[in-house]
Amino acid sequence: MLYLPFMVQAGTGFYMGGALGHDIVQMILHAGAMVKFILLLLFLFSIISWAIIFMKFRLLGKARKETEDFEELFLETMELKKIYAACEDLPYSPVARLFRAGYAEFNRIRKIQAKMNGEGEGEDPKGLLRSQRTLMDNLERSLQRATIDQMNRLERALSFLATTGNTAPFVGLFGTVWGIMEAFRGIGLKGSANLAVVAPGISEALIATAAGLAAAIPAVVAFNYFTNRVAAIRAEMDIFSSDFLSMFERQFFKRQVAIRSGPRG
Repeated sequence: MLYLPFMVQAGTGFYMGGALGHDIVQMILHAGAMVKFILLLLFLFSIISWAIIFMKFRLLGKARKETEDFEELFLETMELKKIYAACEDLPYSPVARLFRAGYAEFNRIRKIQAKMNGEGEGEDPKGLLRSQRTLMDNLERSLQRATIDQMNRLERALSFLATTGNTAPFVGLFGTVWGIMEAFRGIGLKGSANLAVVAPGISEALIATAAGLAAAIPAVVAFNYFTNRVAAIRAEMDIFSSDFLSMFERQFFKRQVAIRSGPRG
């Protein structure tokens, strides 16, 4: 029958895979105390890294979607109060949070401007302009603080991925070196150096290097991916900050033009 060789070959491959997995488990169980400690440490690194990866995928995915919703809303209407109210339903969007911080500062500055205009009758328009420039600088600093806060939120825990990617291979290498030292020590005690004696100890030690690479590679790939995503969001926040400042400046200095071009006396 034509299908028998295939079945035998598939069954043999399955058996070899199962035997290999069983041998790896046995090597881990028979490894020295230090190697087991290194493997446990790398396992914890890997578990935490994967938890961060899934968390960041969820967070950045929601941030991307809600930012698109906010930009669509911002283009549809220029009613700041309406946009501000809608931002309450977009808690994951860093651009929406940036707008909320800027709008809160905008209201504060507008109240200060109204007070200045009410109490500053007869003042030098240039002095008033300098005061308003100071208020504009306050708004810009408020947006910068909000941007830094959002970047800290987005970059939180990414340093652990970088640390795992940089240190896990060396931690695994340390476990391997330690395991090889123990293997050669055992060879010296037994007084025999044939392959049957050397191979088990060295193979047990090399598992630590494999575990270190298994923990480091996903962490490095995820760190680079998330770093690029966060950098793209940072660029969007910078562009929005510039647009918001320009829009605010146009509204803020409308009265200033009237004051400087009005009748004097």
